[in-house]
Amino acid sequence: MVTLKHLAEQLNVSVSTVSKALNNSPEIGKETIQRVKELAKHLNYQPNKMALSLKSNKTNTLGVIIPDVLNHFFAKALYAIEMEASKQGYNIITCVSNELLSKEENSLQLLSNGSVDGFIMSIAEETQKQNKTDHISRVIDRGVPMVLFDRVCDDLECDKVIIDDFGAAYEATKHLLNEGRKHIVLISDIEKLSVGKLRTNGYLKALQDDVLYKEEPVVISVTKDDNLEEVVDNLFDSNKNVDGILSVDNTSGVVALHKALKRGYKIPENLSIIGFSDKNVLVFTEPKLSTISQHTFDIGKSSVQLLIDRLNQKSNSEHVTTTIKTKLVLRGTTK
Repeated sequence: MVTLKHLAEQLNVSVSTVSKALNNSPEIGKETIQRVKELAKHLNYQPNKMALSLKSNKTNTLGVIIPDVLNHFFAKALYAIEMEASKQGYNIITCVSNELLSKEENSLQLLSNGSVDGFIMSIAEETQKQNKTDHISRVIDRGVPMVLFDRVCDDLECDKVIIDDFGAAYEATKHLLNEGRKHIVLISDIEKLSVGKLRTNGYLKALQDDVLYKEEPVVISVTKDDNLEEVVDNLFDSNKNVDGILSVDNTSGVVALHKALKRGYKIPENLSIIGFSDKNVLVFTEPKLSTISQHTFDIGKSSVQLLIDRLNQKSNSEHVTTTIKTKLVLRGTTK
């Protein structure tokens, strides 16, 4: 491996001169800079990144931990994080917790040994269900900057990027009420997660605030062990008068639409459906599914910017929570 010393010996100059020349120091003449760079290129010299990070106390690398790389939301957020980090001169190292507390703990331990300057992460499902965040607190307490996105914990003192999950579900439910829907059902396979609880509460509050709505709220919770298609079939069997469905996860809205069409429902004449699904599902539905857009790219970009601002000490000492606005996009499954 070619080192600064090798370059210095061949050019008959000091190691310090070579180092300064490679960094375009004004102390070094243009001819010497050109000679050093030409030889470095010829010998394929690569800086020792570990040594540079020890010297500057920075790696210019961000650690990213996501719960599920196959989930379209997290895959899209990761893409946005990588693009924004690269734009700002940072690399990323990505770990996937697979929704497990133990893998999340291991990922934090692996990367918090100086490999990265800070973390961007979304909390695993098992972590939230067990309400165990000591492993995250320990990293924050050591002064390592942390940005949580989407799935966050209010008890953790760090920067956060979220959407208004409560408000988004409230707005969607209000739209169904304004259509005159009298029997609105909510479906969720994320009921145990922070975002799922907020969306359910938004639905419940919208029904509570509508003085004309007389039916009891119906919340259909789907677990990993359930067959989603069977759950949706049971929904229609048990709620013959259903005329509005709000799906607060990625897939159940699409399944509900397909099942409703098979059962002869006219969409949206006698049944409206709104999902939280992203654009990746829209090509599979006819009519096109009305959805709440989460602006995933903005979530990823804002997470990177918050972390870099913290690293560059541009942020105030107080932690920041950035709320990304959602948008209700009405298509063929609503009036």
